[in-house]
Amino acid sequence: MQLTLLTISEPNRFNIVELLKKGPRSVGDIVQALSIGQPQVSRHLRILSEAGLVKVRRQAQLRIYSLEAQPFQELDSWFDSFSELWEERLDQFEDYMSEIHGKEQP
Repeated sequence: MQLTLLTISEPNRFNIVELLKKGPRSVGDIVQALSIGQPQVSRHLRILSEAGLVKVRRQAQLRIYSLEAQPFQELDSWFDSFSELWEERLDQFEDYMSEIHGKEQP
């Protein structure tokens, strides 16, 4: 999970992940969509692949990239683990605000 966060923290890799959320894309499609050079896109895709975030398949002469679901599911589960904590804190804040507003009224 830490590797996932570190890998997608780079803006171009984040943008590639955002594109791939919409579906598989070729390197050329990614280059056009992001307006960055093919060597940079290929380097970022290699890093994403080494981190296990994308997979590649050949289709004739094209390489088609798509997201690997598991690392993002793990990330989602980790973020969900904070929901109980935040709900509790928001409930405490709501109680505090009610208490303050109750004291202000004559």
